[in-house]
Amino acid sequence: MPRFGHTMVAVNKTKVVLFGGATGESGRYTITGDTFVLDLAARKWKLLTASGAPPGPTAAHAACAIDAGRMVVYGGATGGRSLAADDIFLLDIREQEGSWGVLSVVGQTPGRRYGHTLSFLRPHLVLFGGNTGNEPANDTWFVNIERTPLQWQRVDVTGDLPPPRVYHAAAVCVSGTATGMLIVFGGRTTDQSALNDTWGLRKHRDGRWDWLKAPYRPGRVTPLGRYQHSVLFVGSNLAVLGGRTNNIAEAVPVDVYDTESSEWTRADPLRRFRHASWNIDLDVYVHGGFAQDAPNLPTDSLFKLDLLRMLKPALGAPETRPLPEARSGYEPTRHLQAVPRPNNRTPDIRMANQVFVSLGIDKKTDDPADMVKKVSLDRLQDEGKRLNCTPKPPGMSKSRQVDSPCDIVLNELLKPKDWQSLTSSSFNLNKELLSVLVTEAVEILQKEPSLVHLRAPVKVYGSLHGQFLDLLRLFEMWGAPNDIPGEGDIESFDYLFLGNYVDSGTRSLELICTLLALKVKYPDQIVLLRGFHEDRNINLHRGFAEECRNKLGDDPQSPKSIFNLINTAFEMMPLAGVIEDKFLCVHSGIGSSWKNLADLEAIRKPLVLMRGSEDATVQLALEVLLSEPTEKETGVSVSSSRDGAIIKFGVSRLRRFLADNGLLSVFRGHDTVAEGLEVHWNGELQTIISATDYAGQYKNAGAVLIVKKSCAQTHKLISPLPDMQGCWLQQGRPVTPVKRLRS
Repeated sequence: MPRFGHTMVAVNKTKVVLFGGATGESGRYTITGDTFVLDLAARKWKLLTASGAPPGPTAAHAACAIDAGRMVVYGGATGGRSLAADDIFLLDIREQEGSWGVLSVVGQTPGRRYGHTLSFLRPHLVLFGGNTGNEPANDTWFVNIERTPLQWQRVDVTGDLPPPRVYHAAAVCVSGTATGMLIVFGGRTTDQSALNDTWGLRKHRDGRWDWLKAPYRPGRVTPLGRYQHSVLFVGSNLAVLGGRTNNIAEAVPVDVYDTESSEWTRADPLRRFRHASWNIDLDVYVHGGFAQDAPNLPTDSLFKLDLLRMLKPALGAPETRPLPEARSGYEPTRHLQAVPRPNNRTPDIRMANQVFVSLGIDKKTDDPADMVKKVSLDRLQDEGKRLNCTPKPPGMSKSRQVDSPCDIVLNELLKPKDWQSLTSSSFNLNKELLSVLVTEAVEILQKEPSLVHLRAPVKVYGSLHGQFLDLLRLFEMWGAPNDIPGEGDIESFDYLFLGNYVDSGTRSLELICTLLALKVKYPDQIVLLRGFHEDRNINLHRGFAEECRNKLGDDPQSPKSIFNLINTAFEMMPLAGVIEDKFLCVHSGIGSSWKNLADLEAIRKPLVLMRGSEDATVQLALEVLLSEPTEKETGVSVSSSRDGAIIKFGVSRLRRFLADNGLLSVFRGHDTVAEGLEVHWNGELQTIISATDYAGQYKNAGAVLIVKKSCAQTHKLISPLPDMQGCWLQQGRPVTPVKRLRS
């Protein structure tokens, strides 16, 4: 339905949520409170009949995503010069029908307002400006959604402030020197004039906030002042789309600000205002609003901008094209340029998994009761208590939540407090369930770059070799990736695994299913790098295929087997990770041909490894997965093995690679080291193994390396169990010797 003053929020790569807005002619419009979900993959709209306590009909409100599948809404106008309540509404669409709730906030709030902006500067929701019902404002408020009870705080700024404004637009920069800064552009100020200034809001490590006015480099382009527009970031470029000036007939160009060079460029006009826009990578979408040639009738058109042409005005005006009819698949066939590296980073701080809810219904009496309870956001829709809302009308039943495949797998396998009960060789998960789980994991892994960037703190795990019990023991002793109080620390740490998940050990299937389920449940906090054994040509003969056959009745030769599906996931796994742009994490080494990090970023997936291939991409990947340090050579040498050529790199080669890429050290797995973690060459190289007593012969410890937020490093160990019999397969070849290098 045609509308304006609504919001559209991309909550993942394919789902976009539309909420509210006004329909009808300007001056005779109706404000709505409906919620639609646009499935970009299927090109279909769906009216969402979510349970819980939704906002009322609202327009000129603000909304933003806070996590995959979750968004919040605040403020807006309800018609008749009335404003919406000052509640924070949470929509969770991870389940099919979705659910609304209200986050419990104590103390003062920003108050009622419209035409403001709401942005997620993790872990803070940041509100700026808008009209309070009397005049435009320039106050800034934030709430840390990780700390309970939730409480709005007004930003106390000692320096310059942006002038008061309404109907401005804001976005968070995702690349370059302004990464993590909230950027505000334009709006209409107290005297009704349109603004063309740009401001950046940043938070310092000591807790201070400040505003900075963005410099404009003198040149041929100065942005046109406007309001009721939209902005979004692609890389370090801020694109300003549509809007209007005080002259309703004026054509408003697309202006683009490069935060690196402080220069503006311009494309031809986008004749739209009071619309909604969003972007997914390089694809920019615009929906609804008013066309400038019909300023009284809203539209329901949805189109996509050609961003490459937008950012290169010399090539022509931004092309708009209607979305095609529903079709299978969504990925465009054209090659997209690489997303800038900082876009791959995981956030500084994780969102809390719990909120306080209050004013519930006593189940015994059906009477309202003043109750306050700490509730997981994941289970918010299951609570019979909701904030500031009345009970469901009689006869309305709540849909029963069905556990997802990842939850079923984790409930069955991830038992760090009860790992001794899992020593049986039985496997209770069926092929149908695993097929759904692995398919979900493949979809997530496919979207990750071949080089992933992470923020500290991070836990780094080395080779596991199918030693599922060692993984659970490490989780038991040093924290598990879940949100169980007293046991899990997924809110505080990312987890990075260096490959070699299968083969050699007897519990490869349990181990890889657990890691893939964790990846599905926590896609941004679990990073699974590819190892040497994550290759069907290797694991077909080293134990994993036989384990799938014995535990699942699987036929590894069948294209539809679980064995082959898991290997498809392996082909989608990234090859390396970088922590804080300082520490490179790989399975094995840096080889001889790898010069720059960008070489790995450019590798497309799926990646099938063919030994002997002359393809430079495959050769580079094989070197990353099968190269080793040596103290005998200062440069690079080659040795042979049954697995192919092994590149040996020495300390001079390593130091040149680190210097060329601005790195401090390399963390690797692949080899066995006696103490679980071995530091080589004054810390410039570290080898980690997390499986104990490799091959049942070496009695080595298992380790996890912890990179703290300060980038300081420590490691935690577990010792081999007294009886490891039955944990390792019989080796038909000599086992890998323990790696020892002089520092």
